[in-house]
Amino acid sequence: MALSTTQNLPQQYVTDLGVDYGKQLAGLTSIPLDTDRLAPQVAAQDAAQTQAYNLAGSGVGAYEPYLTQAGAYDQAAAGYSGPQGYESFQSPYQQDIINASLNKFDQQAATGFNNIGLNAAMSGNLGGGREGVMKGQYQADSDMNRALLEAGLSQQGFTQANQFANQAFNQQNQLGVNQQNLANQIQNLQTGDIDQLGRVGGVQQLQSQAVLDAQREGNRLEAFEPYERLNTYGSGVASLFSGNAPFGNQSTVTPNPTPLQTALGTASVLSGIFGGNKQQNNPYGYDGRIKPS
Repeated sequence: MALSTTQNLPQQYVTDLGVDYGKQLAGLTSIPLDTDRLAPQVAAQDAAQTQAYNLAGSGVGAYEPYLTQAGAYDQAAAGYSGPQGYESFQSPYQQDIINASLNKFDQQAATGFNNIGLNAAMSGNLGGGREGVMKGQYQADSDMNRALLEAGLSQQGFTQANQFANQAFNQQNQLGVNQQNLANQIQNLQTGDIDQLGRVGGVQQLQSQAVLDAQREGNRLEAFEPYERLNTYGSGVASLFSGNAPFGNQSTVTPNPTPLQTALGTASVLSGIFGGNKQQNNPYGYDGRIKPS
């Protein structure tokens, strides 16, 4: 008995396409990808960011000299206050002025004292009690006026020195405040510069990063374009193979019977003859005798 096998074979051009696809797939995947061109990259710091970093480093403590100077001014101002604050502003000639003024006063007082005696002599009271009273009163008044003059001159010098000390105190104190303000201003200005440079540099760094990302994406598209193209090619070939059955060539293969199949076929025929197949009306039994009716 012959066996029959039916095969649905694809069209030859479909088979050729499958072979070609396999060759291209093997060839393409055997080439390693240049992963360096596809690796992510980080944009370097912009020049403005570097400048901001250097400025932040060099500017640390830049305000300290101003604070130190402010402290020196405050210390100097402290020396111009208190009970002895005026002393450094006293005129070195003040005592000379006082002495000269007192000498002049003494000269005038002596003249006035002598005039009392002359007047007493002219009036005939020279050496009298009235002359003595007048001289005593004059001397007392003169001494008082001399003391008042000296005190006034000393007070005037003190007042003037104290005013100068107060002015110096205010000036030194204001200089200290100015130095403090300069220290704060320098720090604020530096901080402003650093922030501005950092922002501008950050924008430029983002732009550079965007360029690197775009280049990497372009490299990726370039590297995977053959794979995507081959994938499209393979999808088309696969669809041809999957949809080829209704339209393919059909062939029937009938192999030659083997000796075993021949022997089995002969036995089947003999079985039919000798009653092996009871479905047939075989008039003979297996031993060749007529079966009873």
